Amino acid sequence: MFNITDWDDAYANAANIPGGDNWPAAWVAPAQKFRDQARGQLDIAYGADPREAYDLFLPEDAPKGLVVFVHGGFWVRLDKSYWSNLAAGPVAAGWAVAMPSYTLCPDTSVTGIVAQIASAVEHAAGQVAGPLRLTGHSAGGHIVTRLMCDDSPLSNDVADRVRHVVSISGLHDLRPLLRTKLNDAIRLTPDEATRQSPALCTPRGGIPLTCWVGQSERSEFLRQNDLLPNIWKGLGASTQAIAEPDRHHFNVIDGLADANSPLCKTLLGDSGF
Repeated sequence: MFNITDWDDAYANAANIPGGDNWPAAWVAPAQKFRDQARGQLDIAYGADPREAYDLFLPEDAPKGLVVFVHGGFWVRLDKSYWSNLAAGPVAAGWAVAMPSYTLCPDTSVTGIVAQIASAVEHAAGQVAGPLRLTGHSAGGHIVTRLMCDDSPLSNDVADRVRHVVSISGLHDLRPLLRTKLNDAIRLTPDEATRQSPALCTPRGGIPLTCWVGQSERSEFLRQNDLLPNIWKGLGASTQAIAEPDRHHFNVIDGLADANSPLCKTLLGDSGF
């Protein structure tokens, strides 16, 4: 029998990864290098707040569709600029990639962030024709799965274009975070944690879900990764859970930069499982 007594440690990534203090700084240079040579447009506004903007990266030919990547940081830190190079895989495979920033807590709420990213997806979908694939890391995994719930703020027209959602190390039940010091900044209430937990929502029909995690991640992230596919499969959704060997919370996303990686192929595949 086992129960968690230190909830802060249960969700602490850097402290439990060898060399974990190298991140997020390790992401900066590769992201900048990619932006310096990429095709596309930076800082496209999708709202009035300075952080309501996304970068759009384009392939050489007409895009096959649009991938939207939503960054993590427990809803309280970081922005789109840390992750630009992760667009390299989908772009090389012929897809456009949008990477939005959003207002951080406590300047807004988790509910507000979900609404902002819905607006970003709507705006970017108006720039690129074809199917949509949504992916996000950590808190970003929460956001993209929340967008595929039946009460999503996405319009029906845009939601109908979503062909696959991939949550990478996603947080799908927010209630445990009420027990952490992180919540001093996130400011979740029990009611909001319940309403904004994808695991406690009903999935919109017809959108396959993959939850992807590093096999070396904290046990809570492994549990959260299995939780959502398990629940939603019982509600009729097409789901799968994958734990990638030899990956931790900070390098599990690296595969997005390689069009031939298992992660990128899964994201862009036909989602037939």
